[in-house]
Amino acid sequence: MTSLREQIAAMPKVSLHDHLDGALRPGTIVELAGEVRHQLPTTDPPELGAWFVQAASSGSLERYLETFAHTVAVMQTPEGLRRVAHEAVLDLAADGVVHGELRYAPEQHLQRGLSLQEVVDAVQSGFQDGVAAVADAGRSIRVGTILTAMRHADRGDEIAALSLANRDRGVVGFDIAGAEEGFAPSRLASAFATLRDADFPVTIHAGEAAGLDSIAEAVHLGAACRIGHGVRIVDDIAFPADGADEPELGLLAHWVRDRQIPLEMCPSSNVQTGAARSIAEHPITALKALGFAVTINPDNRLMSGTTLTREMTLLAEEAGWTLEELEDSMVVAAWNAFLHHDERGDLVDQVLLPAFAEDVPGRHRAE
Repeated sequence: MTSLREQIAAMPKVSLHDHLDGALRPGTIVELAGEVRHQLPTTDPPELGAWFVQAASSGSLERYLETFAHTVAVMQTPEGLRRVAHEAVLDLAADGVVHGELRYAPEQHLQRGLSLQEVVDAVQSGFQDGVAAVADAGRSIRVGTILTAMRHADRGDEIAALSLANRDRGVVGFDIAGAEEGFAPSRLASAFATLRDADFPVTIHAGEAAGLDSIAEAVHLGAACRIGHGVRIVDDIAFPADGADEPELGLLAHWVRDRQIPLEMCPSSNVQTGAARSIAEHPITALKALGFAVTINPDNRLMSGTTLTREMTLLAEEAGWTLEELEDSMVVAAWNAFLHHDERGDLVDQVLLPAFAEDVPGRHRAE
């Protein structure tokens, strides 16, 4: 009989929170580092992959982010950016992802003289090559780009303008990322205002290292369509110690749940940074049970040594998720992808549900 792990691996998937600079293959890092003369902790690919996971597992978001110095260093040339983008798409498709949204911060790739637009051009070229290669192999994948502004920098308006200039060339959303504590979304208020006026989708990292104030600014000031992580929303929920009574939601938790603002949750990454104690105790399971719109994502595949298949398998094995619950989470993700409504419907009705019906006979459309 097919095991649950094998069923998950074969499942068509939707990934909404996946960092390009956290998705490099260790062997590619070694080769590109040699070309640009960047020193690595080791030049043995398996050892390097293990080093990234170990270094990112400190329990601190700030320490976790330090590992990106090595990936960003090899993503400073058009050739390097194209290769990394191409391979990222191939790896998503190999994991069964049929719609993936990859994000990166163009401002971090200017060290060798590229302009912001040249960075975008190189990455989009790599994505297109990857999509074409997947099609040549008889499969299909759709990739959307989310441009990220680093929250500690002062380039929010510039990256917002860059996102709008490329909205018809594959850029589907805007994000802010980086050290959350001390760098609130309000620092980029003018960028969010510009994007609101232009009817452009926004997702905001919030509620990972910082708490409820960060989430509140994301959904109110930033008008976020989705929240990156959002783990700390549980701080606004009172869970009875004996479990006999229903949890009591605060005003912000009600706001997020009532409006079904999707939470882009990344279980393994959250455990590594200390935002969750374990997969079994990760808030994603309790939030799902309460009716929040939770989605499952890999965050940084290299730093967590993970894939979307692995994240879903961990939830099944350690938190008791059923196959149908995992499939429903993919439907939630699809309905909240940065696509037009009819495109989301096609993704659900023509790709996901037909495949899921084979696993769970009698399934109906889940919206």
